[in-house]
Amino acid sequence: MSKNVRIGRGYQKKVAGDHRIIRYRCALNNVIGDVLRQRLGWVEAKEGEDWDFYWCDVGWLRENFDHIYMEEHVRICHFRNHFELTRKNLMVKNLKRLKKQLERESKSESIKCDFFPTTYELPSEYHIFVEEFKKSPGTVWIMKPIAKSQGKGIFLFRRLKDITEWKKEGYRASYPDERREDVKDVETYIVQRYLGNPYLIGGKKFDLRIYVLVTSYIPLKAWLYRDGFARFSNTRFSLDSIDDSYIHLTNVAVQKTAPDYDPEKGCKWSLQQLRHYLTARHGYETVEEMFQQMNEIFIKSLQSVQKTIINDKHCFELYGYDILLDSNLKLWLLEINASPSLTASNQEDYDLKFGLLEDVLHIIDMEGRMSGKEKRIGNFDLMWSDGPVFVEDSTLDSLGGPSYSNNTFLGCHNDRKRQVNQLFRSIQSKKLV
Repeated sequence: MSKNVRIGRGYQKKVAGDHRIIRYRCALNNVIGDVLRQRLGWVEAKEGEDWDFYWCDVGWLRENFDHIYMEEHVRICHFRNHFELTRKNLMVKNLKRLKKQLERESKSESIKCDFFPTTYELPSEYHIFVEEFKKSPGTVWIMKPIAKSQGKGIFLFRRLKDITEWKKEGYRASYPDERREDVKDVETYIVQRYLGNPYLIGGKKFDLRIYVLVTSYIPLKAWLYRDGFARFSNTRFSLDSIDDSYIHLTNVAVQKTAPDYDPEKGCKWSLQQLRHYLTARHGYETVEEMFQQMNEIFIKSLQSVQKTIINDKHCFELYGYDILLDSNLKLWLLEINASPSLTASNQEDYDLKFGLLEDVLHIIDMEGRMSGKEKRIGNFDLMWSDGPVFVEDSTLDSLGGPSYSNNTFLGCHNDRKRQVNQLFRSIQSKKLV
């Protein structure tokens, strides 16, 4: 792209009725492409043409964001330095900083940040890690490259010598005769204490994929999607074999390579299924408390980068949170994805992601139909708007006044199509009054 291009001209041109023509671009050929193509009044901009909305990849953002001028209405699907939250080492760095800040202010608040495993960045914190490693011999640790996804490059280990070859800068021990400039530098990893006591269902480990949409950081405005899924491993859990990816990594990209993987059934449960299962096992109040813990994870993680993310009115971000539940019913944040997979593994997965992305576009509201005061749009519930968002309960509490709870309904049933239709009818009727 040429330097200093102006984006978004011609947006006010109308088509039949009250629909603006919205020109979009899309870097992906998956569910988001289908959603955009089926949206009324939206047309795909050809290469070199002006556009109003771009579902781009992070590579395009990095290369082009600083060289374009965007008109007021233009929207793009990433914040400029999204990596402060979505790169594994930076996420932990920012969470550690927030935790220290809260420890100075309030002990009770700092405890709410105790949701990520003991983590070090390698090679820069190698010696600190070794000190910690020696305190608990035999503990299993997990190594993860900081900027890869789909389980690539991840491995578990129990002995320091298992990472000795990795640690040696540029593998120079293996190639002593090579000149320094001919040997690549070692890749940056994080090393975490492996969570060896995951909650098991049918003897298998799982983690949760949950979607959070942020439309602004200053002020912070975040929406939580009701639907998500639990991703199961294909093999029963055991610490006897730490080299078996099918036991320890729940990523679909890993599990679908298993010899007995069924693409129709997959290895997933809906959050609704999981919530029903947990409620039957542990009771409503315990599960409700667990899901409140999850709210803390979402909000605290976003607050950890609130002053760091470059807020831009043109930007929004759909995050994919990966969370693990352990055998003590404690929740752990594993990572946050800036580009959660929008490829469907089966029809159920397709329907979930299609609805998710439709609702994202409703909230971004390129058409200008919303009032800005909505607390629910489709399956998204407004979780935070410069402070916690509450929903009024129709019942009265013991004092005779209305009772309130957080406006989050993760894993709860909702007829999203009906809700959206009712919302649009309500907006239209108000315009006619």
